[in-house]
Amino acid sequence: MTHPRLPLPCILISAALLLAGRAMAADPTYDPLAIAAKEKPTTIDLTVHDAGRKRDIPLRVYLPTGKEPAPVLLFSHGLGGSREGSTFLGNHWAARGYVAVFLQHPGSDTSVWKDTPASQRMSAMKQAAGLDNFMLRVKDIPAVLDQLERWNKAEGHALAGRLDLKHVGMSGHSFGAVTTQAVSGQSAAGNRISFTDARIKAAIAFSPSGPSHGQNPTNAFSTVKIPWLLMTGTKDVSRIGADLPSRLSVFPALPPGGKYELVLDGAQHSVFTDRALPGETEKRNPNHHRSILAISTAFWDTYLRDNPAAKTWLTNGGPRSVLEKNDRWQKK
Repeated sequence: MTHPRLPLPCILISAALLLAGRAMAADPTYDPLAIAAKEKPTTIDLTVHDAGRKRDIPLRVYLPTGKEPAPVLLFSHGLGGSREGSTFLGNHWAARGYVAVFLQHPGSDTSVWKDTPASQRMSAMKQAAGLDNFMLRVKDIPAVLDQLERWNKAEGHALAGRLDLKHVGMSGHSFGAVTTQAVSGQSAAGNRISFTDARIKAAIAFSPSGPSHGQNPTNAFSTVKIPWLLMTGTKDVSRIGADLPSRLSVFPALPPGGKYELVLDGAQHSVFTDRALPGETEKRNPNHHRSILAISTAFWDTYLRDNPAAKTWLTNGGPRSVLEKNDRWQKK
């Protein structure tokens, strides 16, 4: 019995599909949670002095082992936080070979509440969440990147030659997510205002927020040109800031291509921090941090290291392998 001869284009297409299938099948070796025993990051506390604004910006740098230049990840804390927060992220990212730089934003950091009577803290926090501190924050990011460039070239500095500043990721939680969105593509005032820094190549917003002052989300996010990963939870609400509908309004408004959203079932606002926040009563799910670390790492590996195994993991079945049944994962 003879078999019909396939046309050459069909043969080529079949071969391509076969090779693609083999490539996907080769990815069980990729594990975004794996850390070599020798990878023990060190932390360095530094301060950026922005002379033009007469402003000091404290940093905590999580430095991986080795001496070669590594991609840089910036992290912006939430309202009332500091460079010392979300250590689980800094330690893991650095152990995976990234230089993780955690900023502290004076004016919307721990100074807002530390020396404030308890009865006045909520009022102080609300005031600190305003436009003035937003403007300070979005200008902190380029100031820090400028200083990192100088330190990278400064002979004898702890960061000299350690930074791959052609591959920069931006991230932040809550007010830090607002900061992240602003410097990585979101626009305001009908696309007339932008704080985008072109040095940022990918971004993660933990507890994102839709645009304020009634701006249309599609208009605000149509200008996002780089990969974005959004993470929130079904109970991700805070006493100050966005509500859950606002957080969920961002992903549908983003243009397609390298855009992802994770919604963790039962996760509260503090899920992206090291401990529960005041007023939260739900028991924390330990798998949430595992999911956050795995998916954020695969995202960075995909878009800052151009790792094909990471991209296959991220865009196919990898995320579901670390998520629970009711967690929601989507991409476009």
